[in-house]
Amino acid sequence: MALLLSVILSSIIYKGSVSGLSEPPGCTEAWDYVEVRPGAHMFWWLYYAESQAAQYKDLPLVMWLQGGPGGSGTGFGNFEEIGPLNRDLQPRKTSWVQTASLLFVDNPVGTGFSYAERPDGFATDVATVASDMLVLLRHFFTLKSDFQSIPFYIFSESYGGKMAAAISLELTKAIAKGSVKCNFAGVALGDSWISPLDSVMTWGPYLYTTSLLDDYGLADVNNAAQQVKQAVAKQDFLKATELWSVTESVVEQNTNGVNFYNILKQEEDGKLGSSEGESFISLLARRHIYPLHSQSLSELMNGSVRKKLAIIPQNVTWGGQAEEVFSKMAGDFMKPVVDVVDQLLTAGVNVTVYNGQLDLIVDTMGQEMWVKQLKWEGIPSFNKLRWTPLDDPVSPGITGAFYKTYKNFAFYWILKAGHMIPSDQGPMALQMLKMIVHQD
Repeated sequence: MALLLSVILSSIIYKGSVSGLSEPPGCTEAWDYVEVRPGAHMFWWLYYAESQAAQYKDLPLVMWLQGGPGGSGTGFGNFEEIGPLNRDLQPRKTSWVQTASLLFVDNPVGTGFSYAERPDGFATDVATVASDMLVLLRHFFTLKSDFQSIPFYIFSESYGGKMAAAISLELTKAIAKGSVKCNFAGVALGDSWISPLDSVMTWGPYLYTTSLLDDYGLADVNNAAQQVKQAVAKQDFLKATELWSVTESVVEQNTNGVNFYNILKQEEDGKLGSSEGESFISLLARRHIYPLHSQSLSELMNGSVRKKLAIIPQNVTWGGQAEEVFSKMAGDFMKPVVDVVDQLLTAGVNVTVYNGQLDLIVDTMGQEMWVKQLKWEGIPSFNKLRWTPLDDPVSPGITGAFYKTYKNFAFYWILKAGHMIPSDQGPMALQMLKMIVHQD
């Protein structure tokens, strides 16, 4: 009965206005839950592309994966970054829905409106995250069979990139076996936690060159980072996660509270030093989960959005399990997935890396370090290329980004943007999307 109800719900196209939240102008939407494991439920929300020049069947499908882990794509990615409406429910001029259909998925289980019925329902590593997503995608492409032939891209941000890499590899294998029917066209890794150690080890130099550390501060941050490196070398990843948190505290103390997501901003609370008795996991969650769950966004998602969706269980609160999602993945945080990117490139999958100039948590220096060390046969040729400048779409003649591409690999350097590129540089992010999906 539950399965039948799920199929019925998911086959409906939801329209209309509920409690002040109207359907985005011109948009057709659908949403549903998928039980990916017993007691583990994942929520997805689809916006069909709306373009005056083409039908949705002639445009790609983009799945957006948020970071955290525990950040909600249906919430933050949708209303703060690329969805048709912003947090104030006004049309977004730089929404990606004008270029592609958008599939937001709250993953891992427990994120956003997704939920686990019991403690063992949460994922503890990216392998489980990937297998859960494969169940959801198999369900989605079976249900929405008209999308099976449409080019399908996975775009991601932050920890979402780490998950996206693992998901893409498993999806490629599933397509080859015939267990999932879709036209997988590529993955884009935005400010992604692909090689955590390379990020942590470059924080000091990056902050020093941007005048946010003095010589003493540089020494303090580098010393703390070295401790992380030693723990990773010993494969003690939980200890490495704890030392990562310590290193962040050293950064905050020496920069008077620099914002890890955009170095031109400052933490609203100044230095976020841990309170007495607070675990390092709680402190990390406060730094990296709470910014994705602002009070205004939480009120929107648990208010008018929840009422509009009409299928959220009574005992489920948007973001209510986010910190548990985060803590369950603690042993996975500092593990790299560079080898997964290598496998994707070798398999011929189109891979794009894009990064914001002002991001600290995943600074561009760190991204370039792991990219240059890829074992993919095309990387020596890629590394020899000069980048090409791109004009800012809003200010012709002003450089908004640089990029270079070789065979099935591309890298975009987005200027004047932090960790959340679509929020900081919406027009440039939209232009990049069009280039990646070959519409520009």
